[in-house]
Amino acid sequence: MLTSSSATYANLPEIGTAGASALTINKEIQYGKAFSVMARGGLPVVDDPVLVEYINDLGHTLVAHADSVKFPFNFFLIQDNEINAAAFFGGYVKIHTGLFLYADNESQLASVIAHEIAHVTQRHLARMMEAQSRSNPATLAAMAGSLLLTLVSPEAGIAMLQTTVAANMQASINYTRTHEFEADRIGINTLSQSGFDPREMAGFFGKLSAQYRYASKPPQMLLTHPLPETRVAESRNRAAQFPSVKLPASLPYQLAKARIEARYSSMSGNTSLSFFNNQLKNKDYSLEAAALYGKSLALIQMDNYPEADKIIDELLAQSPRNLFYIDVKTDLDNAQNRHQQAIERLAALYKEMPNNSVVVINLINTYMEKKDFAAALTVLDKFLRQQPDNTLAWSMAIKVNQGLGNLGKAYQARAEYLALHGDYKKAINELTSAAAETNNNLDRARIDARIEQFKQAQASLDELRS
Repeated sequence: MLTSSSATYANLPEIGTAGASALTINKEIQYGKAFSVMARGGLPVVDDPVLVEYINDLGHTLVAHADSVKFPFNFFLIQDNEINAAAFFGGYVKIHTGLFLYADNESQLASVIAHEIAHVTQRHLARMMEAQSRSNPATLAAMAGSLLLTLVSPEAGIAMLQTTVAANMQASINYTRTHEFEADRIGINTLSQSGFDPREMAGFFGKLSAQYRYASKPPQMLLTHPLPETRVAESRNRAAQFPSVKLPASLPYQLAKARIEARYSSMSGNTSLSFFNNQLKNKDYSLEAAALYGKSLALIQMDNYPEADKIIDELLAQSPRNLFYIDVKTDLDNAQNRHQQAIERLAALYKEMPNNSVVVINLINTYMEKKDFAAALTVLDKFLRQQPDNTLAWSMAIKVNQGLGNLGKAYQARAEYLALHGDYKKAINELTSAAAETNNNLDRARIDARIEQFKQAQASLDELRS
């Protein structure tokens, strides 16, 4: 039960579906899919299977405890040291790797994602568009297209907004103050229901506000998510209404953070090694295992495989099924031509976890390193039937089919990869080449049908961009 100190939040309207008259749920999903295609083509999306699995596990844990979920959520990482995250139509949430570098713990990272989930469940973009459409002659489609482009390419999107919707529309890209407070209120509840510390939302906000209060160039997050002092105070008051939670440090989060620091930040191998060595020397870490893991990644970057092997073997002895460790051990095995050893370990895990993307991708990659393309294709074909939107798997399919001499299939795989990045014209050209490589009428008919699908997808994307 809320006390009087949370009255500010309690008085916020419950209008999560008010955008329905502006955009249907199906239309939002359509825009969301278009955004995902543009994002893959225009943003440095991280395809790292270990990090992808971690961020999806975290995101869907929060979604499972959120209210008013109307969309299948999709979470993806962007390699960008800027502190930012953003939600878009249809349950698409992008998260910058910079958030990992800045957040002190998993609850702080989760608080940002919970906030973004609330923007989606409350349909804030749809509500904003509805408000704009009442006073602006621009069509909803033009407004959605402008917003879509803005989230992928801010400069181009803002220029489009100025020409298609009018200059004052630019200010509406930022969620209104009411939407921000509402997302905080609902996000804190989701955070608590998911077992995280709700006080860490205010902790993250407070840290961000104090550090960048007088900065000449604040992070993107403060430009798209304004953070007045009242918002920090009210998030703190709101969190105080929930039971106190003292959580131990999360090993998966700390390992993900170390992986990003070692592989996706601006640090060189030498700098990264010094960074983790200093952490270990000064005991400046939440979990020693994460610092050791980061050190092993730095050593691999410097081609110091024996020392990295020693660290990972010790970590695996403590936690033999940890996928972060298994992934690095596979890298070490492949770098030192121990392919069969890696295959035996991964094949055993594959029998237990045939749908785990970390295990599957590592197994396929090891078969490829061993030049056993037939075995790689067997695993890959099954995986792609389950995850047809996995761009990393399609890029591997190109190489596997080339290795087998299946040029037609390689062309088709490249077409699927290009289509997932929104380059339908090149994808159609690849399918045309694939058709020339086959004499099978059924295969040719399937290729022709796929070409028509890509033409329709291109037309729909062009309509959104226009």
